[in-house]
Amino acid sequence: MNRVPLAERMRPQKLDEVLGQDEIVGEGKILTEIAKKGEPVNLIFWGPPGTGKTTLARILAKEFNADFIEISAVTSGKKDVEAVVERAKTNWNLKIRTILFVDEIHRFNKAQQDAFLPHVESGLITLIGATTENPSFEVISPLLSRSRVVIVQPLSKSAILEVLKRACTAEGVKVDLDALDYLAELSGGDARSALGDLELALSLTNHVTRDTVIEAAGRKLPGYDKKGDNHYDTISAFIKSMRGSDTDAALYYLARMVEAGEDPKFIARRMVIFASEDIGLAGNGALSLATACFQAVERVGMPESGLILAHTCIALSKSKKNRDSADAWYAALDLARKTRNEPVPIWLRNAPTKLMKDLGYGKGQKWESGFHLDKNYLPDSIKDTKIFKNTRTE
Repeated sequence: MNRVPLAERMRPQKLDEVLGQDEIVGEGKILTEIAKKGEPVNLIFWGPPGTGKTTLARILAKEFNADFIEISAVTSGKKDVEAVVERAKTNWNLKIRTILFVDEIHRFNKAQQDAFLPHVESGLITLIGATTENPSFEVISPLLSRSRVVIVQPLSKSAILEVLKRACTAEGVKVDLDALDYLAELSGGDARSALGDLELALSLTNHVTRDTVIEAAGRKLPGYDKKGDNHYDTISAFIKSMRGSDTDAALYYLARMVEAGEDPKFIARRMVIFASEDIGLAGNGALSLATACFQAVERVGMPESGLILAHTCIALSKSKKNRDSADAWYAALDLARKTRNEPVPIWLRNAPTKLMKDLGYGKGQKWESGFHLDKNYLPDSIKDTKIFKNTRTE
């Protein structure tokens, strides 16, 4: 029995073996060009789990004939960093490059990240960090300014299928095509997850079927496709439940989306729109709350962001609703499209020259707070039009 996990055994050893990263690997692409030049560069790999960030770092280190040191910010501390620096100093004397790979670099605090800075600046260490979080928020500016941020994309279903087929060929095993397809769907773009589920399925039988995959993975695909009808039906039900102030239904549809792996930023973005469109003037604080929710979700990540989404969902559901501002905006857009060539009243126009002032441009305007001139502000042809209709009762 091979004790090395299948995902580890199938890890690519060369850049041309890497699948699903056509934006950064290939002729003329950043990582291939860096490898060709033979000069290590400080890099921050940003992308979801299981997309090959560690693999890419290892391959680059091999390309540079460098000493590759790998640590995790989850388990490493100050002593580990000090040990890396000492090893790098020895390598420097031996004219050997040192590449330090820090997995989950966002979990190091500012002081810990600061500890790398002088050694990165001096060239003693080439740093490659990996993060699932936005490096703009999680990596200190001095390190960020000395590094190239490289976005590592989730693997497409076709790339995951190719990874699985390679594994089946390498292992000499029989797996039904619909089982491979199901594994790819379950993976959510995570090759490590797909290979782990395949390995579990192979431990149960010599002939893996779709049912074997369901048994091994311990879960079925949710009835939700992030690009299909169910996606739009569910977000629609979520919005309408908040609009109808049905907090329980809104929470239920929120939970269904989160459980199915919906992008939490997509949900938060829709709540920002809802706060302005459906709550509007009835609760001006709703927009600030929804915007703060989006920013928090962006910075915190899942699964904790579920709490933030639920908090905001409840608050928006329970808020009074008013569409006056949204209705006014749509009415203004419609009117602007129909009258886009109507001249601006002459007294409202800018008057940068004496001639324009003599012609009456800007006549009567004053730079005073609360100043109001008893004239029409709208073009003459629509001067009596009412766009904003206040339906609120205090």
